[in-house]
Formats: sequence, C-alpha cells, structure tokens
Amino acid sequence: MKLVDEAEIQVIAGNGGNGCVGFRREKFIPLGGPDGGDGGNGGSVWLRADENLNTLVDFRHERNFRAQRGENGMGRQMYGKAGEDLVITVPVGTVVTNVETDEVIGDLTVHGDRLLVAKGGKGGLGNMHFKSSVTRAPRKATPGEEGEQRLLKLELKLLADVGLLGFPNAGKSTFIRAVSAATPKVADYPFTTLYPNLGVVSVEPHRSFVIADIPGLIEGAADGAGLGAQFLRHLQRTRLLLHLVDISPMEGGVEGVAPAEQVRAIERELERHDPELLRKPRWLVLNKADLMFEDEAAAAAQAIIDELGWTQPWYLVSAISREGTWPIMKDVMAFFDRLREEAEEAANGAG
Repeated sequence: MKLVDEAEIQVIAGNGGNGCVGFRREKFIPLGGPDGGDGGNGGSVWLRADENLNTLVDFRHERNFRAQRGENGMGRQMYGKAGEDLVITVPVGTVVTNVETDEVIGDLTVHGDRLLVAKGGKGGLGNMHFKSSVTRAPRKATPGEEGEQRLLKLELKLLADVGLLGFPNAGKSTFIRAVSAATPKVADYPFTTLYPNLGVVSVEPHRSFVIADIPGLIEGAADGAGLGAQFLRHLQRTRLLLHLVDISPMEGGVEGVAPAEQVRAIERELERHDPELLRKPRWLVLNKADLMFEDEAAAAAQAIIDELGWTQPWYLVSAISREGTWPIMKDVMAFFDRLREEAEEAANGAG
C-alpha cells in the first residue's frame, strides 16, 4: 500500500490564431497581390516537477488551467504572436493520468522534469500561401486549430515527511485530526487505524508538509504481529518521526505498559526491522495531558524523560483539546527548512 494524494484538474491549451486575408495596396504597385499572414500557435500546457512542493493541496481550490490563445495573422505578411505556454508546478513523484482514457501520460520523478499534457493549436494560414499561377488573388485563409483539452488525474505517490508511531490508543489519530484536515476514525479501543491516514499540515501559504498516522505497533510487529507490521517500511522514507506516548497512569499506561517501557518496546521493534530507523530524528510527544492536573502532568512527563535519558526534542500535549500541538508543527516546519538550507549549502559547496 502507498500513501497517495490525489487531485483532478482540467487543462486547456490555447487555440491557434486565424490566418489573415489581406492584399498589398501600395501606391505604384498595381498588382500587389495577397499578403495575409499566419496566425500564431496557441500556448501549450506543461507540468514541471518541483522538489519544494510536497502535496497537491493547492489543486483542491484551483482546478481549471488554460494557456494563452495565439494572435490572428495580419496584413503585410505579419504573423500573429504565439500564445505563452502555461507551466504548472507539481511535486516530484506525481503520476499523471488521462481520466477519459485511463492512460498514464507520465511520471515526474526528478526535480525539473517537464511533461507536455496539452498541446497548443497550430496557427491558421494566411492567404499569401494560396496564391498560384491560376489564383492570383486568393481570398482563402484557414482558421487556427483548437488546443487540446484534457481532464487529468494527478496522483502523488509518496510517503509522508512525518510519521506518527506509537502503541495502539496512544492518540495518533486524534493528533493528526488536531493538526490537519485528515479525519481518521477515533475510538477508545485498539487498532482503530487499519491503514495509514495522510494529512497535510499547512503552516503558511505554500509552506506545508505531509504527516502520516501509521497503525499502532505492538511488540513483535517486526515479526508480523499486530496491524502495524506491514507499515513499518513506510517509516523508512519519512524524514522525521513523532513518537506518541500516553502518559496516563491509569492501569499502568496503554495496554498495561508503563510510558517509558512503551518507548523502549517501540525502539526494539524499529531496530529489529531496520536499525537505520533508530538513527532518524525522533521527537517524543507525551500525550493525554488533559487526563491529569497540570502540575501532575508536567511532573510525570519529566519523570519519563529522566527515566529514558531522552536527549531529542520532546513535548507535552493534549491532542484531543489541541493544546500544545501547533508549536510542534511550527518546529517541524523549521526543521525541514533547516534541512533544505543545509542541502543547498552542500550542493553549492560541491559545485
């Protein structure tokens, strides 16, 4: 299974300009002849892959795209101006399908890749092309061709920038509801998440990232136990992990396992599946602070951090009330900005 983001858009290439019927009417040139110019070609529609985008969320609001029409031809053999091409930026990894034919037009897998999705119409011919020894004064010109129109399905096959992991009922689905428009099923029993839920977190216009709620892991997940086993591999392509833990002391924590031991159990499963997962940035999110008094929650959180010897960032939140969740999202966006800057500096240094 792959996490996908989808959108449908209508693309319309520009029509070609019409050819012109014109004749020279200059003084002292009695047999001027035809001089109507050709129409300009219509603009085409292109898709271009951009690694700075990671979602198709912008296409939820704007679905129709039209390239510029070519100008009509003019007298004195003047050609009409060609319409400008329209270039639409999409995330790297976007698969483009023609909805009507179900044909895959292309797969944009590399930054800067361009794909022609609608070709502009050819400009019509002016009457200067139709003169002959028989027809000295043709009054014939051709209209411009219509540009192509297509209904496209854009499918972004990606794995999220941020992966949520933790025991069943740690509050992952509630958390992704709090920070995005995703609406996963939420209930007070284990394994309410049966497949990954994808959410787009928009921090500011054109600044967003993708977050995924991975089904709850239990001990033995690396060997196939529980529902999270088949999704462990999805974490390998995320850039940051948010590890959610229920700090509620009731019945010793989630599934009767104390909070610190929950963290260690998940770490063991990550290491067994792929030791590289433990080397990924992983921030601890201590959830369900609303079930305790404020000072008790703070003390319990600090005790967990001390017991684990935790050195990476950690947060105390209540996902159900959304308290403390948004500062995490701003920190995540800043984290990705730093990664991008470091990558650019490294590329410039190598060049």
